[in-house]
Amino acid sequence: MDQAQFIDQITSGVESLGQELSPECVQKCARLLCELDRWGARMNLTAIRKPVAMVSGHVLDSLAMRPLICGKTLIDIGTGAGFPGLPIAISEPGLAVELLDSNARKIAFVQHMIGELEISNATAVRSRAENYAPGKRFDTVIARALAPLPQLLELAGHLLAEEGVMLAQKGRYPAEELKELPDAWKYKVTELAVPGLEARHVITLKRRKPDA
Repeated sequence: MDQAQFIDQITSGVESLGQELSPECVQKCARLLCELDRWGARMNLTAIRKPVAMVSGHVLDSLAMRPLICGKTLIDIGTGAGFPGLPIAISEPGLAVELLDSNARKIAFVQHMIGELEISNATAVRSRAENYAPGKRFDTVIARALAPLPQLLELAGHLLAEEGVMLAQKGRYPAEELKELPDAWKYKVTELAVPGLEARHVITLKRRKPDA
């Protein structure tokens, strides 16, 4: 699939999500997938290799998270090849986005794409979430299929601002994981309708106030 075909698929998918995205942002997302396809021919960056599946599985799945983002700062934990962080940074230029992963190869790709697409509001960091101490906390912490919810809180809870939200993107409804959440956290489950994908859910986690 060439860039023009990616553009058509992304434009159609964004409309199906009920969102708006400028032609420039659509083009950047398309170029991101073209580069991912090119790099993927040489190294294993993602399990999704078919171009048509990349549109749904990477770009649209990432953009579906936009309405749930809070505040002005976001960190994508275990970003892999840059998802959902890169499409979010492209679509939300006023949002400061950090993309975190311990895999050198994948972070190299993310850094390459930040420069290639001139995504001035994005920064790539190579680190494990539990070891990352940036000296600040984030309004939104986001993770896609990274770890069970209780473990995710252990890994990245220290990165979340007191009034922030943690967004954990899942496939099926994670009933058992929800039962194991600590009492200090409250949650809300949002079902996403992503074109080309089956069941998708996002768990929004917030710290429970002492008097709540």
